[in-house]
Amino acid sequence: MTTASRPDLTDIHRGDWVDRRLPRAVRPYTRLARLDRPVGIWLTLFPCWAALFQAAHGLPEIRDTLVFTLGAFLMRSAGSTINDMADRNFDGHVERTRFRPLANGEIGMSRAVVFLIAQLALAASLLVFLSPATRVLAVCVVPLVFLYPFCKRFTHWPQAVLGAAFNWGMLMAWSQVAGHVPAGAVLMWAGAVAWQIGYDTAYAYVDVRDDTRLGLKSTAILFGFRGKACIALFYGLTLAAWSVGGWMLGMSSLYAIGMVVIAAHLAWQARRFDLDRPEISYRLFLTNILTGVLLAAAALAGSF
Repeated sequence: MTTASRPDLTDIHRGDWVDRRLPRAVRPYTRLARLDRPVGIWLTLFPCWAALFQAAHGLPEIRDTLVFTLGAFLMRSAGSTINDMADRNFDGHVERTRFRPLANGEIGMSRAVVFLIAQLALAASLLVFLSPATRVLAVCVVPLVFLYPFCKRFTHWPQAVLGAAFNWGMLMAWSQVAGHVPAGAVLMWAGAVAWQIGYDTAYAYVDVRDDTRLGLKSTAILFGFRGKACIALFYGLTLAAWSVGGWMLGMSSLYAIGMVVIAAHLAWQARRFDLDRPEISYRLFLTNILTGVLLAAAALAGSF
C-alpha cells in the first residue's frame, strides 16, 4: 500500500501513449516487451555502441551498427518477456510490477510463449549477418537470458547475471569487427557488469520491502544499510575497469577526459542515493542512460 508520504512506484502508468494510441489487442504485448519503458534498451545499446567504436577505432560499418542496434532491441525485449513469464506469480504482489500484463491477467502464458518465440526468431534472423565466431558468442548468451529471472530464488547476485547478459554485445562487437576479443575489451565488459550491479542495486532498493516479504533475493537485500557504500564501490570498480581497459585498447586522451566526466556523474549518483527514498532510487537508475551516452561518446572521441 502507498501512502501520501510515499509515491506510487508502479512502472506502468495507465493513460500513457500505449493506452492512448495503440489498439487494445496490441497493448499487452507492447508492455510485455517493455516498449513503453525503453530504458533497458538504451542501457544495453550504449555500451554495445561503445565497443563497436573501440573495435573499429572510429565509426563502424553501417551494417554492423544496424545489426547490433536491432539485436540489442530484440534481445532486451525477449529478455523482458522471459522475465515476466518467470515472475508472473510474484509480480502481482510487488508494488512496482503489479500492473504487468501477465501478473494482472491481461495476457495468458500460451500467448506469451508464442510472442517470445516470435521475438527469438527475429533475433536469430540477425545471425546470418554475423561472423561464425560471433554467432557462437551470440548463442552462448541465451542460457544467461533464461537463467537470470530465476537467480533471485537462490542467490543474492541476480544483478551480476543480468549485467553479464545485458552487456554481452560488447564482446560480440569486438568479435565481429576485429575478429578477436582482446583483454582490454574483456575488461571493458567487466566494468559494464560492475556498473550494472551498481545501478541495478539502486533500482532493487525500490522493491526491497516486497522482495523480502516474498522470500526473493537481490544485492539490495544483501547489502542492506550498507547500500550507499556498496554502490559507490561498484561504481569505483567500473571506472577502474573502463580506464585501464581503455588504456589497453589504445584510447586517446579524449577518452580519459570522458572517464573524468563519468566519474563525476557516478559520484553524484552515489552521493544522491538515499535508502529511505525509493523514488530517488528509481530516478537515479534512469540517469544511467546518461552514463551510457558518456561512455559511447568517450569511446568514439578516444578513437581519434
